[in-house]
Amino acid sequence: MRVIESLDELRGLIGQEVAVSDWVEITQQQVNQFAEATGDRQWIHVDVERARRESPFGAPVAHGFLTLSLLPALMHSALDMPDVKMGVNYGLNKVRFPAPVPVGSRLRARVSLLEMEMLPPLQPSPDAPALTGAQMTWGVTIECEGQARPVCVAESISRRYS
Repeated sequence: MRVIESLDELRGLIGQEVAVSDWVEITQQQVNQFAEATGDRQWIHVDVERARRESPFGAPVAHGFLTLSLLPALMHSALDMPDVKMGVNYGLNKVRFPAPVPVGSRLRARVSLLEMEMLPPLQPSPDAPALTGAQMTWGVTIECEGQARPVCVAESISRRYS
């Protein structure tokens, strides 16, 4: 995990790979729970036997959006910013899923800082101190252990306040 002490320190990392996350394993239970939560119960995700027999992947695969939903946890395991009091997801650009994620795979994220823009101070309440903020565009590549192609490539936009 990389520790970035301040937004000013982060600004000096624009255009660089900032951090690499821990590996996380994708389980069938996670895939099933995601299917229930989203209503996407396609057999290639949840029917283990059929996926082994009929899927071009030879096994069940995780939903692309399940992979994408791991971004906050992967970013959190990659990067610690102790000065940040609050962070919010602002959006995404250019999301792609170039390769499947077989259940049982291990994933990690490589995180680069593409852009950073300072924001006007945020006043949470009249009696609270104003927060300094910045909007960052992160280039995130999620890798699957043992695969040459990434399983997700995205630009993630977040706002952090300290």
